[in-house]
Amino acid sequence: MKSVKVKITRLPHGADLPLPAYQSAGAAGLDLMAAVPADAPVTIAPGARAQIPTGIAISLPHGTEGQVRPRSGLAARHGISVLNTPGTVDADYRGEIQVILVNFGAESFTVERGQRIAQLVIAPVFRAQLLEQKNLDKTKRGTKGFGSTGKGPIDKMAKRRR
Repeated sequence: MKSVKVKITRLPHGADLPLPAYQSAGAAGLDLMAAVPADAPVTIAPGARAQIPTGIAISLPHGTEGQVRPRSGLAARHGISVLNTPGTVDADYRGEIQVILVNFGAESFTVERGQRIAQLVIAPVFRAQLLEQKNLDKTKRGTKGFGSTGKGPIDKMAKRRR
């Protein structure tokens, strides 16, 4: 498994929190923690969202990005997800990583200090060099879009409408 060096700074309101960490040897993402005040947890009502601070800032190497992704346990148990999944932390961003949590569940959810709220995956990035063309090369799929393989629910709905 390849590794990359990422510089990290704990901000004053996250100084007492542990640094993000992998929870197993094969984990792809570092767990991000909530740096909300201990005496002021954030409650997210059903259907609502909240921007949660993590108390850290990072310096990613050129050619990488940080992808902020939901934690499966929060999603499965409480309906909590990251709203802009995956959120992108650009290599030239030096501000605090914040996570936009959304509550798709039926009950309010309270985010407490130090709670693991999301994952940060460090991934390579390619810069595209766009080459405008009058026509693109032909493929078997062509311009067929959503559900075009005939195996998904969208394709089945389209067949029913015909």
